[in-house]
Amino acid sequence: MRTILLLCLSTLITSAQKPPYDKPPAVEPPYYRVRYEASNKPGELIFPVQYTVWIPAGVKNLRGLVVHQHGCGEGSCKSGQTGAFDLHWQALAKKHDCALLAPSYEQPQKANCQMWCDPRNGSSKAFRQALSDLGRQCGHPELNEVPWALWGHSGGGHWAGGMVFLHAERVVAAWLRSGVPLIQPNPERPEIKPYDIPANALAVPIMCNPGTKEGVTVKDGRFARVWPANELYFRAMRGRGSLIGVAVDPLSAHECGNQRYMAIPWLDACLTARLSAKNGQAMKPMPAGKAWLAPLLGKKATPRKKFEGDEKTSVWLPNRAIAMAWQRYVEDTAIPDNTPPPAPTNLRVNGNRLTWSAEADLESGLAKFTIERDGKQIATVPDDAKNRFGRPIFQGLQYSDTPTVPLARMEFVDETAKPGVRHRYRVFSVNTAGLETPSR
Repeated sequence: MRTILLLCLSTLITSAQKPPYDKPPAVEPPYYRVRYEASNKPGELIFPVQYTVWIPAGVKNLRGLVVHQHGCGEGSCKSGQTGAFDLHWQALAKKHDCALLAPSYEQPQKANCQMWCDPRNGSSKAFRQALSDLGRQCGHPELNEVPWALWGHSGGGHWAGGMVFLHAERVVAAWLRSGVPLIQPNPERPEIKPYDIPANALAVPIMCNPGTKEGVTVKDGRFARVWPANELYFRAMRGRGSLIGVAVDPLSAHECGNQRYMAIPWLDACLTARLSAKNGQAMKPMPAGKAWLAPLLGKKATPRKKFEGDEKTSVWLPNRAIAMAWQRYVEDTAIPDNTPPPAPTNLRVNGNRLTWSAEADLESGLAKFTIERDGKQIATVPDDAKNRFGRPIFQGLQYSDTPTVPLARMEFVDETAKPGVRHRYRVFSVNTAGLETPSR
């Protein structure tokens, strides 16, 4: 397998690729990228793949890795090219001294997605090779050893769930949006080999997250089989004692919708509970005494000690805070947030052009910026934030929960500034809950 290592050399990757994968966002520190060509060797990946990783500033030793895995199809695969640039997912990674990694499998539209979303078909091997190569490239060789928090959409959910079965000792937690791994033979897809359920996978927190229009309330259509597959997987896992839950998105079909406002806090809780303080130490088990439970497809959670239903079919939730968020999410996805976002920094004015830096709010992300001149608001960036898949956010949102292209820039040109007049500007970060914080 041939490796192309890239650091500030995006032209090398462009020359080796064909549309639609030939123009990924350029990388320079804190972003790094590797790309592998397709292999024709048995058991290796038959598609080219690129991995982009973001390293939080100032981290001395990484404690973990957050993986954001796109779904099947050419469009979703291409959208993976921007996953590591997502400010909201970066906020989660930064809090826990983790890197953020986004793969992009170069799958042609009509090719068999199982050839990458089943990690036994070479993608597990390529992923682990990427961690080794990226670790050397970015100066963090520990990247090859740290635990993983996995998020996957559709085929990416198949992949993340499969990685739990193959590498449970490395997985902090896994959020499976729509897709789940196969655990019994499927007569319609006999070529897909089902997984056995290893005992150590039962200790890994898992959340199944289908859209309600994927077979829960809408029983027909392209994605109607998603819920039956999720339910089968959930019951098999939970019946064996797995720490697994179900959070049905009440608004969506197969698109990701507002799931990140539940997925990120849930992964945050799992990372907080399981990551060790020092590298090399084993992950901690989830604290059993804090768990809350809910009936499958119900909307009310209770502490485990007070739960009166059958635990073997109950939705497992890690703690009270997540249970409260889950209750609101399955109702209307409008999880409340009372904390303002981090303040913008490094505001600079060059003529009538403003630039700044900002981080996203862990709970509610980043919706927009408002621009104030001499005490009066004059603009918002973007001018008209839109998102057909959920709450409007600053970076936009593609189908597989990644930023739109071209990547949004933190800049504003004040076309109405009067020449020769000195103005005072402030920039406010606004999260998706409507809370704002002025620049320092």
